[in-house]
Amino acid sequence: METAIILTRIAQYLAAATLFGTPFFLLYAPSSLASAQGAGPPWARALAGIAALVVLLGSVIYFCAQTAMMAGDAAAATDPEILTGVLTDSAMGLAVLARMAAAVLALLVALLLKPGRPVWRLLTGLGAVALLSFAWTGHGAATEGAGGWVHLVADLLHLLAAGVWIGALAAFAILLARPARTTPQGAKALHEALDGFSGVGSAVVAVIVATGLVNSWFLVGPTRLAGLFSTPYGLLLLAKLAAFGGMVLLAARNRFAHTPALGRALAGPVEPSLRTLRTSVAIETALGLAVLVLVAILGMLEPVAAR
Repeated sequence: METAIILTRIAQYLAAATLFGTPFFLLYAPSSLASAQGAGPPWARALAGIAALVVLLGSVIYFCAQTAMMAGDAAAATDPEILTGVLTDSAMGLAVLARMAAAVLALLVALLLKPGRPVWRLLTGLGAVALLSFAWTGHGAATEGAGGWVHLVADLLHLLAAGVWIGALAAFAILLARPARTTPQGAKALHEALDGFSGVGSAVVAVIVATGLVNSWFLVGPTRLAGLFSTPYGLLLLAKLAAFGGMVLLAARNRFAHTPALGRALAGPVEPSLRTLRTSVAIETALGLAVLVLVAILGMLEPVAAR
């Protein structure tokens, strides 16, 4: 059951971040990426639908597995009475219910409504609901006392900032993989998108660092820093910080080196610059996936401060 919970948490994190972050990216991306009436690139609608479906299915499997683990009986995963009770009478159940409802609505929006800025706004809002629901099934909602709300708000902002980054990475990975990027117009649109994300990316990193420090204060504590090197939670947290640091370095290099290089190459062959960007974004995306895996596992472990 623990393996099922971890795997479904990973899938849900990735899908919810994509469902929130990619439509949000399309709202502030340059108009050259959009088709008529801001409909967006042709792949955006399908990506949103797939992300919503993964959130929905992942939530169902996660909820059943989590209920069975809480009950200490695998049969509870298929017991309607127990499942209904947990769904309506626990914070975890209500959070999952909100996540599933947001996923169903997002799937209907992606399938039935004509793509455009109103749809991207709807999907961004529904993706935010799905993403923020994780705060009520994690350590952020478990903090008691006066600092509980501080920890919860920091967790919420941390989730949103991470979603913006992951969603933009998903969009850039798809854009870089498309052959149309090698045309002058395609390369110019990609350069504008990368250049436009630079300011947003800086704000995202600042929010993640600030809220990460707040979360660490509650989950590790200033007097238990030694636990970072002697507990499973601490070691995995260090691994997460290392992966995040790698993402920041790659993002900085993309902003200050690779993106300007692509801009200079627009007058000539762009493939060498695109190849460099593909490699950088692929590594950054892999590190982002590693962070999500570590977050899913950390959510199952006892924090250093709780020992």
